[in-house]
Amino acid sequence: MAKKPYYITTAIAYTSGKPHIGNTYEIVLADAIARFRRMQGYAVRFQTGTDEHGQKIEEKAAAAGVTPKQFVDGVAAQIRGIWDLMNVSYDKFIRTTDEDHERQVQKIFRKLYEQGDIYKGSYEGMYCTPCESFWTPSQLVDGKCPDCGREVKPAKEEAYFFRMSKYADRLMRYYDEHPSFIAPLSRKNEMVNNFLKPGLQDLCVSRTSFTWGIPVDFDPKHVVYVWLDALTNYITGLGYDANGKSGPLFDEYWPADVHVIGKDIIRFHTIYWPIFLMALGLPLPKQVFGHPWLLMDGSKMSKSRGNVIYADELVKVFGVDAVRYFVLNDMPFEGDGNLTWELVNERVNADLANTYGNLVSRTAAMAQKYFGGELADKGCAEPCDAEVKAMAQALRGKVAAAMDAFKISDALGEIFAFLRRLNKYIDETAPWVLARDEGKHGRLSTVLYNLAEGIVIATSLLAPFLPETAQTVFAHFNTAPRGYGELDKFGLLANGTRVNEGALHLFERRNYKDVEAAYEAMHAEAEKAQKSGNVPKKESHAPAYPDAIAIDDFAKVKMQVGRILACEKVEKSDKLLKSRVQIGKEERTVVSGIAKFYAPEEMVGKDVIVVTNLKPAKLRGIVSEGMILCAEDEDGNLCLLSPEKPMPSGSGIY
Repeated sequence: MAKKPYYITTAIAYTSGKPHIGNTYEIVLADAIARFRRMQGYAVRFQTGTDEHGQKIEEKAAAAGVTPKQFVDGVAAQIRGIWDLMNVSYDKFIRTTDEDHERQVQKIFRKLYEQGDIYKGSYEGMYCTPCESFWTPSQLVDGKCPDCGREVKPAKEEAYFFRMSKYADRLMRYYDEHPSFIAPLSRKNEMVNNFLKPGLQDLCVSRTSFTWGIPVDFDPKHVVYVWLDALTNYITGLGYDANGKSGPLFDEYWPADVHVIGKDIIRFHTIYWPIFLMALGLPLPKQVFGHPWLLMDGSKMSKSRGNVIYADELVKVFGVDAVRYFVLNDMPFEGDGNLTWELVNERVNADLANTYGNLVSRTAAMAQKYFGGELADKGCAEPCDAEVKAMAQALRGKVAAAMDAFKISDALGEIFAFLRRLNKYIDETAPWVLARDEGKHGRLSTVLYNLAEGIVIATSLLAPFLPETAQTVFAHFNTAPRGYGELDKFGLLANGTRVNEGALHLFERRNYKDVEAAYEAMHAEAEKAQKSGNVPKKESHAPAYPDAIAIDDFAKVKMQVGRILACEKVEKSDKLLKSRVQIGKEERTVVSGIAKFYAPEEMVGKDVIVVTNLKPAKLRGIVSEGMILCAEDEDGNLCLLSPEKPMPSGSGIY
C-alpha cells in the first residue's frame, strides 16, 4: 500500500545576512514535524530555501562591492550550512534565483495579467525598505512602518497591481468553512479583524525603482515584487507549470499539508498566498501554522539591538541535539519563548543530562555490572511495574495528539514525564538492594529489562527531536528504533539483548561559569582570528544606538522613580534579582540581570529609575513589569541610576 503524502514547508529565509537562533528555530521545528510524520509512515516531502531578490539585497551587495548574485550565493550557502549543522532532513532547498523558479514566476505573472487579475497603474505611498512594503499614511503607526517600526520614505512609481478585493469575500468564506486553516486561532482573528473586515487594498506586485528581481517578461523595466516571487516557491519547487504541464511531484504533494512560518509573516501566507492560489485555480494549503518568536532575554532578537545569538555558537558549547531540544521545548504554542545562555545550560543540565542521560547511563551500567550487559524479562513482576507499563503504552497517543496540534513542547513534556517516572521506578525498586540478595536476581533482571524497554520506547519517540542522540542510545543497547505501530506495546525488546560495554554519557552537565568561560574563549578566538585577517570582522554584540532621535521618540519612554521594597535572588540563576518596586501608589515586580553587582540586601531601600511602559516579559517564569536603569562601563561593570536627591516614588523623569 502506497504511503500517504505529506508536504511541509518553512518560509524561505531572506538572504540579507546570517540567520540567528530565532530564525533557526523554525527550520528545527519543521524538521521535528517532518521526522515525526515519517516515523508515522507518511511519504514526507520537506521543502525549505532562500528568498534572494529585492531592493535590500541590491543595496547590501552594492555596499559590499559585489554583484547581487555573488552576495546571495554567499549568504544562501551560509544559511544552508546552518540548516545542515542542525541536522535538518529537508528534501528540497529552493532558491528564488533558480532558473526554473524564475521561469515559472514569469509564467504565473503573465497568466494572472492575461486573465485580468493583474493590471498596470502607479503607486504613491510610504515605503519601508527593510520590509519591502508600501503603506498608506493611515496604515503607519506613529509615522513608521507598522510591521517593523522603522522609518518610511515617500515613493512614487509605475507598478502592476493584483486585484485583492476581487477575492476577499471568497477568502472569508474559506476561513469559515475551514476553521483549522490558520493556527493558532488568535492569528486567524487578527487577519479577519485587522485586514479583511476593513477591506483589502490591491497589492503592488512589480517595481521599477530597482533591478534585482525577476523581470516581467512582457514589460522588462518591471521586476516581480517580493511576495508574488517568494510565495510561489511552494509550488514551483514541486514542478508546477502555469501552462498546465506540472510534474508528478506537484500532482502528488499539492496542496501542502502545512506551511510553518513565523507569526510576523502570517498575513502574507493567509491572505496574499491563498488569493494568488484562488486566481490560479489551485487548491489552498491545508494549514498555515504561525509560530511565535524566540526572544533573547525577553526582547526580540535584532542585530541593531546587539542581542543576537547564532545557532553555531550554541552548538559549539552544548551540541546539536541540546540546542534542538531547547528551542523545541521552550517555545510555547502561542506565546513567545525566551532564550539566554544560562537558560539553555539549565535546561540541558536538568532535562538532558539528569532526567534522560542519567537514566540511560545508570540503566546501562547496572545491566553491565549485574548481568554482563544481558537484558531479560524473568517474569518477576510487582505492582509498581503496571503503572510504568501503562504509562509507556499510552505515551505514543499523547505525543501524537500534541504533534497533530503542533504543540511540540507538550509532546516533549509527555516524553519527559515518562522518563521521570522511569527514574522514580529506579528509586522504588532499588536495584542495588536487589543485587545483594541472590533470591532477588530474577526480580532485578525484570526491573532492568523494564527500564531498558521504557528507554527504547521513549527514545523512539524522541528520535524526531534528538536524532543523533537516539542513534547513540539504540547503538549502545543493540536494538533498532521501535516502529510507530508497535509503540503502544510494552515488552517487545528481545530477551538476551546485550548492552554494550563502557560508559555512556549523552549530555555533559556544566556549571554555568564553565559555559561563560567557553563562550568568552570562543569570542576571544574569533577576535584573534579577525585581527590576524583570517576572517571578516564579527558583528558587534554591543548595543547599537541610532545617531539621533526626535524629542517625540524620547517622549514615548515613560521613566519614573521607584523605591525597592524587597529583593531576592531568582532561583537557579547567577545573574537575576527579583525586586518588588513601589512606583507611586502601585507595586511592581521587576527582574534585573544585576546579581553580580548587587546583593539583594543592598537593593532594599534604594531609589532607582524604572522604565514603566515596557511590555511585561517573562523571565525564569517570573513576569517582569519594567526595567531598572543602569550605567555600564567598557568592562561591563554596572551601576544603578538614582535621583541626585530624594524624590517621591512615582516622580516622572523628563
